Amino acid sequence: MRVLVVEDQVELAESLGRVLRREGMAVDVVHDGSDALERTSVVDYDIVVLDRDIPGTHGDDVCRTLVAEVPQTRVLMLTASNTLAERVEGLNLGADDYVPKPFAYPELIARIRAIGRRPQTAVPPVLVHEDLRLDPSKRIATRGGARLTLSPKEFSLLEYLLAAQGRVVSAEELLERVWDEAADPFTTTVKATVNRLRSKLGSPGIIHTVPRGGYRI
Repeated sequence: MRVLVVEDQVELAESLGRVLRREGMAVDVVHDGSDALERTSVVDYDIVVLDRDIPGTHGDDVCRTLVAEVPQTRVLMLTASNTLAERVEGLNLGADDYVPKPFAYPELIARIRAIGRRPQTAVPPVLVHEDLRLDPSKRIATRGGARLTLSPKEFSLLEYLLAAQGRVVSAEELLERVWDEAADPFTTTVKATVNRLRSKLGSPGIIHTVPRGGYRI
């Protein structure tokens, strides 16, 4: 998943970014609402983790704009308030979920993954292709019943290709959806990761290269 964290507490934002990246997500971080709207206008995020009380454009207005202009992007709203009225108000703004601070990282990760399983086109909770099975929530991939040892990026790349359900995915799309803004678009990082993944998946090969197109399973 491509995730944008919008949080004005810099230490918390960076910590959250590190935790989500360890879960295999591609994460960008901004610290105010104006930057969030600018970023979402040029990048297609799956989920925005949005602190409600942020400087610049208020979190409520950011949420309204996302719901109206980029409805495919899910919003998980964070707030220091834990009152029922605040939660209801946040959900009524169009947020997909609402988490009070302080929160436990395992619960937040689970909520992000739950939201991520609600895209415009439904994706099953466990992805299967022949003898290959991948469970995103448990971070487990197996082939022929044997568990695969994958790096976070290899796992995320395999997850994205499986979720595409046979569609050809370009290297540019993979770079945008699986990596984050720090990725160099002129490197061979996608090709190198695909090659490592192919080696770990073994024979027969299931990741196919489509000339001038990209990759598909």
